[in-house]
Amino acid sequence: MKIEIGNGIDFIGDIHACYDEFMILLEKLGYQKNANGLYAHPKGRKLVSLGDVMSRGPQSIQCMEFFYAHVEAGLAYMIDSNHGWKIARWLDGRKVQLRHGDENVEREFKDYEKQHGKKETNTLKEKLKNLLLHAPSHYIFTMDGEDQVVCAHAGIRDDYVGKENNKIKDFCRYGDVAGMDERGKPIRREWYKQHEGDLLIVWGHDPKPEPLIINNTINIDQGLVFGGKLTCYRYPENEFVFVKANKNYSGKIGADNPIQK
Repeated sequence: MKIEIGNGIDFIGDIHACYDEFMILLEKLGYQKNANGLYAHPKGRKLVSLGDVMSRGPQSIQCMEFFYAHVEAGLAYMIDSNHGWKIARWLDGRKVQLRHGDENVEREFKDYEKQHGKKETNTLKEKLKNLLLHAPSHYIFTMDGEDQVVCAHAGIRDDYVGKENNKIKDFCRYGDVAGMDERGKPIRREWYKQHEGDLLIVWGHDPKPEPLIINNTINIDQGLVFGGKLTCYRYPENEFVFVKANKNYSGKIGADNPIQK
């Protein structure tokens, strides 16, 4: 769960299957294809996905394949997330309701099977299932052995850092949820207002028009799939790099669009 920062970390917000914008971001960040066809940074920086690389957008399989290959090669890390957990269970053959954009993943796999056959499709599903099922709830990044940054998809309580159980996993996937409102949307408590200390927490999940910086926490989900932008937070430089969405892929407009309220 603890990783040395080394030559630098590039935290990537929710991609949601917007593969083209992600490729543009990698180029802006200076990543280059190596001899194995994988993206590596010439200065040895590492990518860290805050999860939700799939669903809602148009290219879930490509995004998941990217992180499978790069995690296996030690070039990237990816944490657990709400959509990642749902898709992991679906790939494992469990009964889950695919909605809120997860149904797009099923459609992609049906098309993939038509092109590549059932055997190759099942092999890919097994690889991606293992990637998603074994993703940790959070990572702690250290410098000279001292904890500096924690990343968790929807956030994390101070007393959960460095621990792992089902309660903590759910908190990191969904945040501090206090039921549903009359429209069926989750009521989210602002857990970040209770964060104390110098440990930086980087999170996503809850789209904001701009990075939300409160109490040494940073939200870097800027609603790419809703027509916003993809955000990278570079550490230890404390810099943001953005790529604007090519379009609103979600179909949500007006008050239904979380970044246009």
